[in-house]
Amino acid sequence: MSNVAGISGSNYYSQIASGTKLQSAADGAAELGIVEKEISQINGYNVGERNAEDGKSALNVADGAMSGVADSLQRIRELAVQASNTAVLSDTDRQAIQYEVDQLKQGISDIANNTEFNTKKLLDGSNDNMHIASNADGSGHDLNTGNLTLESLGIQDFDVTKDFSLKTIDDALDKLSSERSSIGAQSNALDFTIGYNTQTSYNLTAATSRMKDTDIAKAVSESDKQNILQTYRFIMQKRQQDDERRKLSVFYM
Repeated sequence: MSNVAGISGSNYYSQIASGTKLQSAADGAAELGIVEKEISQINGYNVGERNAEDGKSALNVADGAMSGVADSLQRIRELAVQASNTAVLSDTDRQAIQYEVDQLKQGISDIANNTEFNTKKLLDGSNDNMHIASNADGSGHDLNTGNLTLESLGIQDFDVTKDFSLKTIDDALDKLSSERSSIGAQSNALDFTIGYNTQTSYNLTAATSRMKDTDIAKAVSESDKQNILQTYRFIMQKRQQDDERRKLSVFYM
C-alpha cells in the first residue's frame, strides 16, 4: 500500500509541474488518443486560417491593381468622347489624344502583366484557379483573380484616329466591374472561412485543455490527501511495531 501511495503522490507532483495530466498512455489511453486527434485538427484549422489570410492578401493586391486599371479606362473614355468632337478637332489633335490613349493602354498592360503575389502573376490570366487550402482537411477555395490584359478587355486595337465606338470602352469597364465583384465575393467567402476556423480552433482548444490540462487545485488537494494518508499509514505502522515490541518485551521478562 505504501509504495502505491508513493507512486500516486509522485504522479500528482509531476502533473502539477508539467501542467498536463496526460503525460503517457498510462494516464488515460482513450483520452490521450482523443487529445492527439483534436490537436491535429486544431493545427489544421490554424494553418487553414493562415492560408485564407494569405488568399485575402492576394485578392487585396489584385483589387488594388484593378483600381488603377479602372482609373485608366475612365480616362480613355474621357479622351474618346473628346476625340468624337470632330467638328473642331483636326487629325493632328486626335493623333495627340491617341498618344495619351496608347500610354494609358501600356499602363494597363503593365499592371496586367506585372501584378504579382509571392511571384505568382494575378491579372494576366495565367492563374485562373489558385487553390487555397483553407480548411482543416486541406480542401478550400479556388481563387480567380481575373484577366485584365488588353486582349481580354478588348481594347488592344482601340484607336481614336480611326472609326471607334465608346461601347468598346464601356464593355471593358463592365468586364472590370465584374472582375472586381468576383474579387469581393471571394474575399467575403474567405472572411467567413477565417472566422469559422478561428472559432472552431478556439472551441477545440478549450475542449482539449479540459481533457489534457492539469486541474491544479484538484491535483494539489489530491497530493495533500495522499501525503496525509501516507503519513497516517506510517504512524499506524510505527504504532503497530511499537506494540509488537512491547508484547515481546513482556514475554521475555
